Amino acid sequence: MQSTKILKEIRSYLMLTIGLAIGTLGWTGFLIPAKIVGGGLTGIATIIYFLLGWDVGLTTLVINAVLILLAIRILGASFGIKTIYCVLVFSGLLTVMRPLFDEPIVSEIMMNAIIGGILGGLGAGIVFVNGGSTGGIDIVAMIINKYKNISLGRLLLGMDVLIISSSYFLLHTSSIETVVYGFMTMAILAYTVDMVISGNKQTVQFFIISSKPDELRKSVIFEAERGLTVLHGTGGYSGEERKVLMVIARKNETQMIFKVVKQIDPEAFITVGTVMGVYGQGFDKIKI
Repeated sequence: MQSTKILKEIRSYLMLTIGLAIGTLGWTGFLIPAKIVGGGLTGIATIIYFLLGWDVGLTTLVINAVLILLAIRILGASFGIKTIYCVLVFSGLLTVMRPLFDEPIVSEIMMNAIIGGILGGLGAGIVFVNGGSTGGIDIVAMIINKYKNISLGRLLLGMDVLIISSSYFLLHTSSIETVVYGFMTMAILAYTVDMVISGNKQTVQFFIISSKPDELRKSVIFEAERGLTVLHGTGGYSGEERKVLMVIARKNETQMIFKVVKQIDPEAFITVGTVMGVYGQGFDKIKI
């Protein structure tokens, strides 16, 4: 069990690093060279970079120092540790990668906005799913999301509007067109974040009718590591009493459930349906 936990943590940090690298590429390879001001703390750091020439990575690191303490206090020590890791890695990647792209990777500004938004959202979504945060307004959004059932994408988009709008008044080089591209980037980023998170949280419900219910029950619990409920049913035609196993699982665990069932009873009758939301132990908490 201990080795399993260690492997899960290693995988989690590996995914965090991959997500941070993808997000950094979106900012340094597409958005910043194209002079598109995005949202979030990175957007604020970008504005400061254009105004004062300060390093984007160092600026995000300094501002995040205070916000990390807030994350540890409200969201827990585990979140805080991962946030510290993400902030350090993200700031380092921004510092290292920004000088590599004096010009945007593609020449068309709209394509930079689209690709940068997709990469930024994909990276942020991967980070959120694995329990981390790049800091900044992400922390504020996750604190609100902890208590209110508002999607992270919508929260980020709302706060980003103010940051992007301010770039028009603060930067003389910023035009209405670049501000619009900034809004477009953040809309794409927020949508991508929601898609990544909702895709990871999609839940399915299994009803399994088998001649070997007890063996299947043990395999689902101990091999697939999912809880279940045993329902008592009666065959409509045969009139026989049968046990029906109801299993709730994440969508990405579907293949594991099928594998377990096939090993025990290949002739089992299974129905699978998508569930809109599951609240309780092991799933989401009810937020009002």
